[in-house]
Amino acid sequence: MNEVIEAINKDWTDIYYRLHYKHQDGLSHQAVRLLQHLEKNRYATIGDLASLLGVSHNTASEHAKRLIQKKLVEKKRDAKDERKVYVILTAEGEAAVKRHTRLDPDKLKKVLEHLHEDEAEMVKTAFSILSRGAKSCF
Repeated sequence: MNEVIEAINKDWTDIYYRLHYKHQDGLSHQAVRLLQHLEKNRYATIGDLASLLGVSHNTASEHAKRLIQKKLVEKKRDAKDERKVYVILTAEGEAAVKRHTRLDPDKLKKVLEHLHEDEAEMVKTAFSILSRGAKSCF
């Protein structure tokens, strides 16, 4: 099993290294993780973000404040309980998280066009299986 894990990790890092977008907006790793969390979960409180990063509430609040200044997130009060405040992605935030966490579609298309159709389908299926497994475990 360790050999399989090592092979997947090596291949994934090669794939990401060669096919990711060029990052030009200077976001920190923590900022990208927060944006990604918001993309996957839609709504999060400052407390949720603090737990995600393993930092204090005040530190998470400062991270959120910087993302608000960059217009990547905004705060929104819960309609039913106005004491609750959520941090949510803006359209600019959605675009930023895509640039920082996804593969560049043009680069990926070029690679897939060099594969046979059945190989491209195998890649899609393998990623789907791995994604489904990750979602069911975590």
